[in-house]
Amino acid sequence: MHETFRLPELEIGSIKLEFPVVQAALSGYSDWPMRVIARRLGACYTLCEVMLDQFVLNVKPRHKTRRFLYVTDEEHPVGAQLMGADPQQFGPAALRLVEAGFDVIDINFGCPVKKVLGRCRGGYHLSQPEVALEIVQRTRDAVPGHIPVTVKMRRGMDDTTESRDKFFGILDGAFDAGVSAVTVHGRTVEQRYVGPSRWSFLQEVKRHSGDRTILGSGDLFRAQDCLDMLAQTGVDGVTVARGAIGNPWIFEQARALARGEELPAAPSLREQREVILQHFQLAEQVYGSVRCGVPMRKFGIKYSSLHPRWKEVREDFARVKDLSDWKVVLDRWYDDDAPGRHPSLEAHLGKRGCEEAA
Repeated sequence: MHETFRLPELEIGSIKLEFPVVQAALSGYSDWPMRVIARRLGACYTLCEVMLDQFVLNVKPRHKTRRFLYVTDEEHPVGAQLMGADPQQFGPAALRLVEAGFDVIDINFGCPVKKVLGRCRGGYHLSQPEVALEIVQRTRDAVPGHIPVTVKMRRGMDDTTESRDKFFGILDGAFDAGVSAVTVHGRTVEQRYVGPSRWSFLQEVKRHSGDRTILGSGDLFRAQDCLDMLAQTGVDGVTVARGAIGNPWIFEQARALARGEELPAAPSLREQREVILQHFQLAEQVYGSVRCGVPMRKFGIKYSSLHPRWKEVREDFARVKDLSDWKVVLDRWYDDDAPGRHPSLEAHLGKRGCEEAA
């Protein structure tokens, strides 16, 4: 037995979560099927992939787009992440997300993608505190008081003193405006996805914030990373992003470690097969049996990282087009009940990976 970590509940406004390791918003990934799988395997809270305010205001309940506003009883509490440029659109968009069934509204001030920054969205707002805080206030004023509003930030645009001052100005101003929690990623916007996440900055933010709720993000690829971040930085919770794609078992593994147990064995190939097939079946419900093959391909590629012959499995998943192709891959590679493996960074990240609002 290892040391037991006595982890307190994570409180996000009126929402109390019994375990402080949750799934982050992941652009292009954290749709309803991924969130449900994560919940079934130990995540007590998940966030939907980021949505543009304009899209939320204009989206129609059509089959092709209904997945964005699709929420079911099984996944509560669940958060929706909102991104945009015009402060006036955030309030109405946030209210529509609440009406769709989301329990928390998370504002994205962290996305570092070039086209997002070029349109004055995401991480760009860290360069303009007045606009950022207007967005926060309009969002908080628009949604019912019992709905928590949270913010996702990077540690600044860059490492200049000016950027640092703006970061703390937005952080304090957001709490003053009534946000329930702030998630901070330890990279700058300028870094994008390159270089290590600076956990020491998270520690500084938590000391600065006192009893206000701070979640940490960045470089959480294994269950032990989650507990290490909690222990080293003092943050109230952590959000797992890229480390959860294709490895939803990370949440129940973190729970086991927190109970003082050894790291559970990697899921066997039969266990992986069951979850992968379950994920595909959930995807059929929102994408349709004809259309779900292509969006599921990227998940198959990520799931392959837990297979002992992951490079070959990844190549087969990359060619999947429909359910019949999917079953061929499962029959070929996941029929034996052989041991799986914990993912290496090389297998899990590929060229870059995708951490929304990282």
